[in-house]
Amino acid sequence: MAESAAVPASIDDPRVTPRFYRCVPGHADRDVHLLGVVHDHPASIARVERVLETIDPDVLALELPAAALPLYRAYADGGDAGPPRFGGEMSAAIRAAPDADVVGIDAPNWSFLRRLVARLVADRVSPSTARRVISSVGGATRSALTCRIAATLTHATSMTIACDDPIEYGCTRADPPAEQAAHERSHVAGVQALLRSVDTDRSALAYRDKTRERCMVDRLESARSTGDVVAVVGVDHLEALATALAD
Repeated sequence: MAESAAVPASIDDPRVTPRFYRCVPGHADRDVHLLGVVHDHPASIARVERVLETIDPDVLALELPAAALPLYRAYADGGDAGPPRFGGEMSAAIRAAPDADVVGIDAPNWSFLRRLVARLVADRVSPSTARRVISSVGGATRSALTCRIAATLTHATSMTIACDDPIEYGCTRADPPAEQAAHERSHVAGVQALLRSVDTDRSALAYRDKTRERCMVDRLESARSTGDVVAVVGVDHLEALATALAD
């Protein structure tokens, strides 16, 4: 197994640490730089911008379905200097890497659906679990289609159509980087503790998310064949993706 490389010495920022950054070396010096993010958090947006200032990737891979990319491109293209008003770290990444080939690596897509159905059939899951899995996939599909429609309306009119409002946290971009980093770490720890304390059947989510991760790994391996990759993904996927890519 290959070892994940350390944070580049040229990046001296408390928001870019091994907790949220992994570099998985590849063949012919084609690396995958994984950035774990918390959606809309100031520290995550700054982390994406800071890394992309240092690394000029051939491919920018985002944890978004392909159908949602046009909307986030529109967010990235609009507004003044600084981070885009909408789209959080994803549109900020697109703006910060104007020359990269941008790809969406998340479900739903046909590869994900085929693999998910195969797993459900092979494991002979109960009807109730299968219904919950299908319901969660249906929700993700509706969200992706909503993004696609919003992108079409944004391009066809002078208005920017937002699918959701930006999340507000107890810190802002105006706060010192160390304070942003501390708040983000505390937020992640609190969310993870809450999830561990909730006594629910998470088997349906596990089927969906493990299949999503396997598909994301496949897309990242394919992207790495063309050059260096920076991937922006939810922090909960960071460890699993880094381990799979290094194997």
